[in-house]
This record gives sequence, C-alpha cells and structure tokens, in this order.
Amino acid sequence: MDDAARSRPDRTLIVILAVLGLLVVVALVVVFTRGEPEPLDAATPEGVVQRYAAAVIDGDESAAMDLLDPEVVDSCVRLPASSAEGVRVTLVDTTLRDDTADVDVLVTTTYGDGPFGASEYDERGVFDLVLVDGDWRIESAPWQLTICDPTAVGR
Repeated sequence: MDDAARSRPDRTLIVILAVLGLLVVVALVVVFTRGEPEPLDAATPEGVVQRYAAAVIDGDESAAMDLLDPEVVDSCVRLPASSAEGVRVTLVDTTLRDDTADVDVLVTTTYGDGPFGASEYDERGVFDLVLVDGDWRIESAPWQLTICDPTAVGR
C-alpha cells in the first residue's frame, strides 16, 4: 500500500461520523422544539384536568378554582400555597359515566440535583369529576394538586 492510500481518511468512518452528527442534531431539534403538549378539548374530563393541573402548577389558583365543582368551592378551606414546581402530570386512563368521570393520571415529581442528577418519584392519582350544568368540574384531585383542604370540606 502506498503512502497516498494510507493518508486518505477511511470513507466508511467519515460516513458513520456524519450520520451520528446528523442524529444528534435531529434529537436536539426535537427536544428543544416540542414545547407544550397539545391542549385537549376543554369540554372533556381530560381537558378540564389538563387545564386544572396546568393552573395549579403555574400557581394560578383562581383559574384552578374555576374548574372545581361549585359545592367544593363553597366549602373550600384553602390550603397554604405550595410550589408545584417539578410536577408533571401524564394522562393514563379515563372512566366516563353519565354524570361522573374518573381521570387516572401519573404524577411525576422531580426534586433535588444530586451528583447523579435529579430524583423523580411517580405516583398514580385520580381526579373525580362531575357534570354540572353541562360542564365537567373537579370534585377531588390527587394530593399534589389539591388546593382545598379535603378534611375541611363539608364543615
């Protein structure tokens, strides 16, 4: 083999590196452009839960209260404001009946930033909804997203 053949880079290696570089760029574009999840229909139990959870996570308790069952609002004893930062809610399943619905979710809480990265804790939760004058309203929420003291309701 002559010196010219040895000094030429291996084309296979160049192609592999180019493909890997392209995959990294595509992955970065996907991660940084995916943004917020698509809003669900506000007239569905899932859409109400999505808006409620977003309001609680954003600290907009007024908007969250608007999505509660009026009976819950009337007897609501507000819990001290707590940070829902680091909370992510994922829809798992919905059970729909004539005038009630259960929306099963996975609540993921991220906290800390140790030497191996942040820690996450997943817990299943259920939103109970009722149909009030044709609109779905939340009767109860998982504890991480509760703004009214459930032990004080009905006092």
